[in-house]
Parts: sequence; structure tokens; C-alpha cells
Amino acid sequence: MANERLRVLEDVEKEIAMVLQCAGNTVLELSKDKHNASFLDRQLLQFQNSINRVESELNAQICYLTQVATGQPHEGSTYSARKDCQMALNRAEYAKVKLGELGRTCEAMLEQQ
Repeated sequence: MANERLRVLEDVEKEIAMVLQCAGNTVLELSKDKHNASFLDRQLLQFQNSINRVESELNAQICYLTQVATGQPHEGSTYSARKDCQMALNRAEYAKVKLGELGRTCEAMLEQQ
């Protein structure tokens, strides 16, 4: 799952490079005295498609990270279960300490009598 997410982010990075390349090609073509309109149209279409893919994938990644960061259950995560287990161990340790204190208090009271 993590490898898949990293692969998707690498693809997004490649799309961003494609966006920059399209923008550069467009500026280069526009700097010419006589520019090719069909080339500019193709570059514009490729630019728009790449931008849409980048936006879509980044939104999906942000939604995923929002789920992970808020502790909501999601596929492949053990964070919530590990957190619950650690909290249960902490409560058990606290109960053990308090029972020990109660036992010592009871023994002290019995010795006074």
C-alpha cells in the first residue's frame, strides 16, 4: 500500500514536469515571429490534462492523509489498534500501582490496630 502511494506520487511528479515542459514549449513557440497554432493547441490540451491529473491525484492523497491524521480507520493501518493497546496497557499499569498503594494502606491500618 505504501509503495503504491509512493509510486502515485512519483507519477504526479512526472506530470508536474510535463506541465512545466508544456509551458516552456508554449512560451518558446509564442516567442517566434510566426507561431504554429496547432502546436500551441496540442500543448494547451496536454497542459490542461496534466494539470487535471495532478490536481486529482493530489486531492486523493490529501483525503487519504486527512483520514490517517484524524485516526479514522482505513485500510492497512494499525495505528488506531496500537494506540488503543498502548492506552489499555497504561491503564492496567495505573490500576496495578493504585492497587499496590491500597494494599499498603490496608496493611498499615491493620498494623495500627
